[in-house]
Amino acid sequence: EHYGTSGAKYSQQVHALAMSMQTEDILDYGCGKSTLANNLPFKIKQYDPAVKKYEALPKPADLVVCTDVLEHVPEEDLDWVIREIFSLSNSTVFLNVSCQPALKTFTTGKYKGENVHVSVFNHEWWVDKTKHVWKDYKDLKIF
Repeated sequence: EHYGTSGAKYSQQVHALAMSMQTEDILDYGCGKSTLANNLPFKIKQYDPAVKKYEALPKPADLVVCTDVLEHVPEEDLDWVIREIFSLSNSTVFLNVSCQPALKTFTTGKYKGENVHVSVFNHEWWVDKTKHVWKDYKDLKIF
């Protein structure tokens, strides 16, 4: 399976952001197959409730990175998931969310045949959704 492998494509951006923040205290929220961690020159915290090895909720980090995850979360769960992401950050949250359907559909189970991006909304919707939570964390920066 190719899910959980997109973290690597953000590694240069995340590394540059971490260096500008003068921190190596990073949490990859929804780390999947650890491709972000494997492409950074230092160790980071990893969390993914779907991966046994990373299912324990970690302590907060200076920078929380969450890429290509939120579009897979059902709309009714987005508020608490976004709140959890922000609550795990001491300073900065880096989010990347796809705003279009995936090329893949579920092949088995309850959602068989449905698109794996279960929450597809436009950019402005996601900004409003995260601002709704972000207002409680005014000292955080959103990228």
